[in-house]
Amino acid sequence: MNLGRISAIYRYPVKSMAGESLDVATLGWHGIEGDRRFAFRRLTDKSNFPWLTASKLPELILYKPFRLDSSSAELLPTHVRTPEGKEYELGSDELRADVSKRYGSDVELMNLKAGVFDEASISVITSTTVQCIERESGREVDLRRFRPNVVIESDSVEPFAEDRWVDQTLMFGEGDTCPAVKVYMKDERCRMVNIDPDTAERDVQVMRTVARLNKNYAGGYGTVVRAGELRVGQVVTLR
Repeated sequence: MNLGRISAIYRYPVKSMAGESLDVATLGWHGIEGDRRFAFRRLTDKSNFPWLTASKLPELILYKPFRLDSSSAELLPTHVRTPEGKEYELGSDELRADVSKRYGSDVELMNLKAGVFDEASISVITSTTVQCIERESGREVDLRRFRPNVVIESDSVEPFAEDRWVDQTLMFGEGDTCPAVKVYMKDERCRMVNIDPDTAERDVQVMRTVARLNKNYAGGYGTVVRAGELRVGQVVTLR
């Protein structure tokens, strides 16, 4: 079944910080290369999820990781620009102190080669789903609120079609060797969708709309079953 085409690709080098839009990305066994490879750990949190996220500190989404050398799509960030415009090296004590002060408790930066993911290493959503939530909420809803890795410009007008993809495989591109992701669960949304990616202002109506329309599910989580290259404009099929 032909679903549509890839309209956008995103990765988030530092968990809960601003993402970056890519025209081309390498899909490896741990998701998109460079995605969520860094995260700040809350030192006083002894749970199995000690990571600092924008749900705990909304302003974290305004920090922008970047690279001084942007010639390669595979390079990890070297620096971070704070909401006030200050620039620190990613692993510096200055950045750690800045985030700790804003959060109100000590944190430390961790580099996890397999990535730090809430549920799965790849997330997908259709533009139709986002447009439906925008229309029904009466808000302008930036798709970046949903923190997707792959956005699919769907040929269908049916929102929340991702629910029916569970246990099926998405193929990106053409041929038997193209990259593929098996969708294994629906994406249950958290308070992150309420946070404006440009201002960090919160609007609870977004999450309330998702809950009302589709029991708080929007998009899908998947695991990589065949690595390869993702590219904006690639045909997406369901097998």
